[in-house]
Amino acid sequence: MAGAAQRIVALAEKALGAPLPVRIRTWDRSEAGPPGAPVLVIRNRRALRRVLWRPGELGLARAWVAGDLDIEGDLYAALDLLAELIWEKGDDRQPARSALALARDPDVREAALELVKLAGPGLPPAPPAEEARRRTGLRHTLRRDRKAISHHYDVGNDFYELVLGPSMVYSCAYWQPDGTLEEAQRDKLDLICRKLGLREGGRLLDVGGGWGSLVLHAAREYGVHAVAVTLSREQAAYGRKRVAEEGLTDRIEIRVQDYREVGDGPYDAISSVGMAEHVGSARYREYADDLYALLKPGGRLLNHQIARRPLSDEEAYEVDEFIDAYVFPDGELAPVGRTAGQLEEAGFEVRDVEALREHYALTLRAWVANLESDFARAARLTSPGRARIWRLYMAASALAFERNRIGVNQILAVKTPEGGASGLPLRSREWTADRKRK
Repeated sequence: MAGAAQRIVALAEKALGAPLPVRIRTWDRSEAGPPGAPVLVIRNRRALRRVLWRPGELGLARAWVAGDLDIEGDLYAALDLLAELIWEKGDDRQPARSALALARDPDVREAALELVKLAGPGLPPAPPAEEARRRTGLRHTLRRDRKAISHHYDVGNDFYELVLGPSMVYSCAYWQPDGTLEEAQRDKLDLICRKLGLREGGRLLDVGGGWGSLVLHAAREYGVHAVAVTLSREQAAYGRKRVAEEGLTDRIEIRVQDYREVGDGPYDAISSVGMAEHVGSARYREYADDLYALLKPGGRLLNHQIARRPLSDEEAYEVDEFIDAYVFPDGELAPVGRTAGQLEEAGFEVRDVEALREHYALTLRAWVANLESDFARAARLTSPGRARIWRLYMAASALAFERNRIGVNQILAVKTPEGGASGLPLRSREWTADRKRK
């Protein structure tokens, strides 16, 4: 009788109508699939039951997080091969075969029945503890957003130190061809400060301020008075400690506060870096209106945000199941054109859009390398399941940026006064000239 691996490969190829591009190894030590390809390791029958009880991406994600599935060999190559299998080419990136078409296919039904036999009897396994709890009520209320942010960011500052490195910057870096991650993150912080035109004594609001890296750089290098707001208590505590250690408590305040609760404007400049993805489409115009109201006339906004490709039918957009359940609950992506349009609708004048897609792929690969260099310690600092989540989502995201499935953009916008004086020079991209490194 054929081993489990041979049976699974045969079933998968029958259902998919195409050769399986990865090799399979199963709990009975059998192997099948193309020699030399990355190996998808199915450690136990429970992995099959997870997929049967929750077909699709979420079932696979649960098996991965629980350690029932693993990949041996090049993780990026394996994910790339599997992505080619699941997604069609084209702008809409729709699944290659609809669920209805699959259900009507007699070969698929036969394969599913065979898979049930192979999985063995048993109730559906409980989801891993790292899965976000079922959420009720309206999205993006203050209370629900606090829970979503805590799920992602309050997982241990020591864990983030290992992954992010000394910069503690959790957003796309700005790379030189031969640069290091730390240099690239420093250059990104400085790029933002220069785009905002920060000056000695000015006021900066950093929305979603993370561990305080941007406000520290702005206060130290540009002499501003800065306020950073975050919904993560762990981030705020870490940031306040850094501020105190650098002797900048007279220039920097870090608050556990939602951007909708900030009431001490106006500010000369506002930065929002890697935060707007949490706002949601239903609240985005409110977000833009709030930031506009907090700026002085002539003030600048730097909005640094991940973007997805537009769909021919925008109503068909759905949040990725794995990301929603394990990484960024309630997070949403929008096309960059829609983001710029809503900023304009709020009253901003959009003056510059810079795409940094390739830079984020490099950043994510650096973070994955940090994680993999001491994975056992990373698992101890948070949990084995969460370390596996971060490894998968960062590697898959790197590929998504490299393949132009998603992008990231810095939008510089101005609250231009009625007289029309934007305050920007005629050649506004003067910030592209490198400042002398200290």
